[in-house]
Amino acid sequence: MLYYRSLACKFLEFSTRIGQRPSFLALSVHQLARVGRGREKEIRAKMANWELKHCCDHDQVVFIATVGVFTVVILALWRTILLTPFKLITVFLHETSHALACKLTCGQVEGMQVHANEGGVTQTRGGIYWIILPAGYLGSSFWGMVFILASTNLLTTRIAAGCFIVALLVVLFVAENWTLRGLCIGFIILLAIVWVLQETTKVRILRYVILFIGVMNSLFSVYDIYDDLISRRVHSSDAEKFAEICPCPCNGVAWGVIWGLISFAFLCGSIYLGLVILS
Repeated sequence: MLYYRSLACKFLEFSTRIGQRPSFLALSVHQLARVGRGREKEIRAKMANWELKHCCDHDQVVFIATVGVFTVVILALWRTILLTPFKLITVFLHETSHALACKLTCGQVEGMQVHANEGGVTQTRGGIYWIILPAGYLGSSFWGMVFILASTNLLTTRIAAGCFIVALLVVLFVAENWTLRGLCIGFIILLAIVWVLQETTKVRILRYVILFIGVMNSLFSVYDIYDDLISRRVHSSDAEKFAEICPCPCNGVAWGVIWGLISFAFLCGSIYLGLVILS
């Protein structure tokens, strides 16, 4: 803008000397200034609103309210059978995270099981053990964040649902017990029905199903860490095993606290980033 104004001033001075009328030039300067302001607004509109200025609009309020309602519902129904399928799917993502960490560290996954008592086990061989062990708890928190963020947009919701169905299909063929097989089949059918309703009717709840799974994963991860590692010490837990191989002077409870804080940070971060995306 300063460059254009400098040129305009020089040309204005020149035109005055030769007796020309500079009105057209003044109009051009005005137009240039208006274009510059328009470009500035476009750039600001494209930039992420990290400071959450002018929060919160309708979409952001709906997002926060939905997360809050889901949190209350999950905590209220925590001990009921209604949440059992969603708890088991969280255990599934926990074990899947172990398996992915094993594969990424050049190990081999020999089997995976999810039990009806909300327990699970992944048999691995090779890989980097100190990466595989924390991947379960932290991985489920990460997947919770992914689902929460994916629910902020219909396209990303579809992508998340599609990837989740593919993952369930893959695990269905490597599952070693019928609890895990039934879980995969049940959620494939559930997501397929919800997706069909999303595309063919006015019942558009796919986004909320993905968001619920995300919130459930985030809350269950934090609670599971507290239950297994802090309130009662399970000596076969991932944190206790991690404490045995880690040279740091931390026991299983200490690692449980650290992992719990990281998981809670994932949950808070997902809500903040969701608001940024919706702003």
